Amino acid sequence: MSQPKGGDALREIGRRVWVGMALAMALQWVAAPASVAAAPEELPQGFSARALEDFAQRVAQKHGLDPGEVSRVLGQAQFQPRVIELITRPAESKPWIQYRELFITPKRIVGGVEFWDAHAEALARARTQYGIPEEIIVAIIGVETFYGERTGSYRVLDALATLAFGYPRRSAYFTAELENFILLARANGLDPSSLFGSYAGAIGIPQFMPGSYLAYAVDFDGDGKADLSASPVDAIGSVAHYLSRHGWAQGEPTAVPASLTRPSAAQTDPKPRRTVAELRAAGVQPLGTVAPEAKAALLAFDEQDGKRYWLGLPNFFVIKRYNNSDLYAMVVSQLAEEVKALRKVMRQPRPLDAVGATSVPVQ
Repeated sequence: MSQPKGGDALREIGRRVWVGMALAMALQWVAAPASVAAAPEELPQGFSARALEDFAQRVAQKHGLDPGEVSRVLGQAQFQPRVIELITRPAESKPWIQYRELFITPKRIVGGVEFWDAHAEALARARTQYGIPEEIIVAIIGVETFYGERTGSYRVLDALATLAFGYPRRSAYFTAELENFILLARANGLDPSSLFGSYAGAIGIPQFMPGSYLAYAVDFDGDGKADLSASPVDAIGSVAHYLSRHGWAQGEPTAVPASLTRPSAAQTDPKPRRTVAELRAAGVQPLGTVAPEAKAALLAFDEQDGKRYWLGLPNFFVIKRYNNSDLYAMVVSQLAEEVKALRKVMRQPRPLDAVGATSVPVQ
């Protein structure tokens, strides 16, 4: 974002002073006894004093916490207008071709092979324990944070408070996640103001929302704590645990390409409600091996040369539990296959003459 200049800079300084004063006022109101009525008007930074007070009192009472401590945490939150901008136009709103180009790149594919090689033992153990293929775990982490390199630059507290109290469309969801975040920080002895993540409040290498962190994070490296910010091994185990708990079918594919034998079959599905046999009867021909009794959903993606059709199988929709987007699940599936294929090629032994080897003469 561009920096304010001239008179705009003075106005920005004045605004920040007023925001600081308003935050202090909000904290006083939240910590005040219930008999003191909080002002109902919207504060300049976007947080409602009444909403802050109600939230602090409800969370404290529900979980047996000190209302003053909850108020202290909330008092550190800063409204972030940029978060509202980003949440209204996520990457998943892009056309498929543009979205795919963001993630299916040579650098990300090679990075996936390197991540796999670096954590081969943990990935194999996750496959054995949870039934999740290594390439799927690698691809999710690759799409989410480029294998842990890009975990987010927003304070989680700021992002969640902004969305909870400044984004009415999904206020209920983000209010619940703000509550989960307070519990997560308290349970793990973390400073809520020091954790950074995505603009939506997702945390760490696998980008778990606080509720998922509480429910599905596992200590996979055996050091006594589930640390998704610093431990790739914990991230691997936690992604596998998450997918397993959401119904991953071991040994089954995520999607297979398909073609239409008649135009009337082009009706896509939001979920896998029809069997492959029923889809065939309707004019959809799978272009891969899939059981006739398997449930599937017809999916369409706009390519440069027209629509391409796929059958999304139940595992495709398990990936969507991570991010409820067909584009996301498809790009994870395709990145997984690209990484797996490249790793297989790179691990094949090369012929001796390809590396310039010669026989050693007998002395």
